[in-house]
Amino acid sequence: MRTSTQIINGRAVVVLHGRFDFNAHRAFRDSCNTSLASAAVRELELDFGGVEYLDGSALGMLLLLKEHADEVSKPVVLSNCRGIVRAALAGARFDKIFSMA
Repeated sequence: MRTSTQIINGRAVVVLHGRFDFNAHRAFRDSCNTSLASAAVRELELDFGGVEYLDGSALGMLLLLKEHADEVSKPVVLSNCRGIVRAALAGARFDKIFSMA
C-alpha cells in the first residue's frame, strides 16, 4: 500500500492506495503518527478511495490508531469507504467507533 498526506486547514488527509493488510503496517503507522504528532494537525482523515482490499490486520491497525489519536485528542474520520471496504468496516461495527464521511 502507498500513502500520501496533505494538511489542509488543520486536517491531515492520508490517502491510502492499494491493499490494506499487514504488509502496509509500516507505511500506515508512519503516515498517521507523523500527522498526529504535528501541532498543525487538529484532525486526521483517512481517505479509503484507493483501497481495493483490507483484512483483519488492517482493522487492528485502525483500532491502534484510534487509541493513539484519542490520547492526543485528535478525531479520526474515515472517508470514501465503498464496496467491500465499507462492508468490512460496517461488519466490524467500525461505523460506531469512527466518523465515516
